[in-house]
Amino acid sequence: MITVVRPGPLALLQDLGRPGLAAIGVPTSGAADRGQAALAHRLVGNRPDAALLETVLGGLELRSDDPLWCAVTGPATAVTVDGRPVGTHRRVLLPPDVPLVVAAPPRGLRHYVAVRGGLVPPPVLGSRSTDLLSGLGPAPLRAGDRLPVGDPTGPLPPAVRLPPPAAVGELWLTTGPRRDWLDGTGWSALVGTTWEVSAESNRVGVRLTGPPVPRRTDAELPSEGLVRGAVQLPPSGQPVLFGADHPVTGGYPVVAVLTPTSADAAAQLRPGDRVRLRFRPGPAGGAHPVEPGAPATAR
Repeated sequence: MITVVRPGPLALLQDLGRPGLAAIGVPTSGAADRGQAALAHRLVGNRPDAALLETVLGGLELRSDDPLWCAVTGPATAVTVDGRPVGTHRRVLLPPDVPLVVAAPPRGLRHYVAVRGGLVPPPVLGSRSTDLLSGLGPAPLRAGDRLPVGDPTGPLPPAVRLPPPAAVGELWLTTGPRRDWLDGTGWSALVGTTWEVSAESNRVGVRLTGPPVPRRTDAELPSEGLVRGAVQLPPSGQPVLFGADHPVTGGYPVVAVLTPTSADAAAQLRPGDRVRLRFRPGPAGGAHPVEPGAPATAR
């Protein structure tokens, strides 16, 4: 068992979510930054679908009843075990009743803490993910919560230390199903503006502020299906980048879709960050392009 001594501003249980249930109104949810969550699991030899902790702006302190391998990924920050610096993106051994502390990062937003064997509270609809929009899954963690740890399912991989992700300055787009709602002027505004991240951003979506993007029409759509990374353009002309806890449907045009790596990167944006949206056509067949600097796991 591990004990949450301090959860920080927000600490959640996450895994790969609840895919395949949108037809009955159940969102997918899951880790906001899937790449960093997968990397944490890989460092401790977990299955990709194991559950782990997702934290916002650090402040997390954990203790374990037993010796436990763990790894912290996400933006570079101070991580300590019993006051000793251990850093991110490496496997470390957490002795019994010794604090693991994840500090607030100077940039970026979310960290992932994986423990060998994964966390195994009871699943809800096949997942241990907390969905803040629908309310499905475990409640946000509180001080004193105790979390069971599962048995290892594979060999412990070789010890490595990997670099933290680069700062997010650009997000890459492919065209969305309602690209035709933008003329040349509107598209140029979308990809030519340096946007600022609004304080009204969360796991549901990242709201961007800047000069309004003009649409061809003020008409409205019947609700259509949404995916993680959908770039929706409401009548205000301020884009919304949908995240892991996006609703199943939405009624505003989706003019573009973030590539999977950029959807992960968007989950690390914090209020006040500035970002540009960049477009690169995918190759024939609609496959997503690989962004410059994308990690090997995204290729």
